[in-house]
Amino acid sequence: MPEQILPNLYRLPIPLPGNPLRELNAYLIRGGDRALLVDTGFRQEPCRQALFSQLAELGLGPGDVDVLLTHLHSDHSGLAPEAAGETGTIFISDVDRPALDCTREEKTARWAVTTARFAAEGFPTELLDSMEKTNPARSMAPPEGGHYESLTDGQVLEAGGFRLRALLMPGHTPGQMCFWLEKEGLMLLGDHVLFDITPNITAWTELPDALGAYLNSLDAIRAYAPVGALPGHRAPGELAPRVDALKEHHRQRLEEAFQAVKHYPGAGAYELAGYMTWKIRARNWAEFPVAQKWFAVGECMSHLDHLMAQGRIVRKTEEGFHRYQAV
Repeated sequence: MPEQILPNLYRLPIPLPGNPLRELNAYLIRGGDRALLVDTGFRQEPCRQALFSQLAELGLGPGDVDVLLTHLHSDHSGLAPEAAGETGTIFISDVDRPALDCTREEKTARWAVTTARFAAEGFPTELLDSMEKTNPARSMAPPEGGHYESLTDGQVLEAGGFRLRALLMPGHTPGQMCFWLEKEGLMLLGDHVLFDITPNITAWTELPDALGAYLNSLDAIRAYAPVGALPGHRAPGELAPRVDALKEHHRQRLEEAFQAVKHYPGAGAYELAGYMTWKIRARNWAEFPVAQKWFAVGECMSHLDHLMAQGRIVRKTEEGFHRYQAV
């Protein structure tokens, strides 16, 4: 059921069955001509039922809200066109918008580029083929359609008596945004900072050094001192110490990735990810669920990209496969 944070501001918990994230924190601002819904959940029935039943408790239905997306990932955007309906607007950063506001053919082409990178890193072809149907990033993403509007860094939206300043914080996605309610001292974080789990930082074609961008964005968000930091998943927390912990986490992961390259020269990211440590219930790399291998390899790639940006490793391409060596 909706949880009131402030008058006209609610948290709507949306379950994510079978997903390690467990639950999405959607937020609703009620008041004025239209309500504003921040994030939506996957395009799947449990999310749909939870979202629309809670909206109904607040006297709202599909089409009664505009949607504000923190970023493009399907657990945040999947139900955006349904929630906005024919009359609502879907707001998203101008950087992430092209990934959602496009034709099915354009989405397929974007995925082909990503898949090619994973294949070059040694991800087995048969596993990549299975991901086309089982990866929720694809199967539960929003369908073609919807009225989208771009947001730029620093732009202000007003809803229900609140002023939300959009802050571009690239890293988790190229166009991840946080939203600063300065008067109330609240920061809507999306997945930029999570308190119980570590946000996945993967490699992006549009963001050559995603981890470097993420670390810079952590410094940028730390400059704020919110009374309340509201994440996209799990419980809220105190921002500054969590930012410091995330930076330390990635410092350690970078060293782990570097040592893997040093001890296994010529390996690609798929093999190197198997030499890194992951918090998942599996006895070994071979037994990792395919979807979790995808996220692990993506995270490994972002760390390898940052090590290359630092000049600590080099990548060579031989017979279509990427191979890494320490400098």
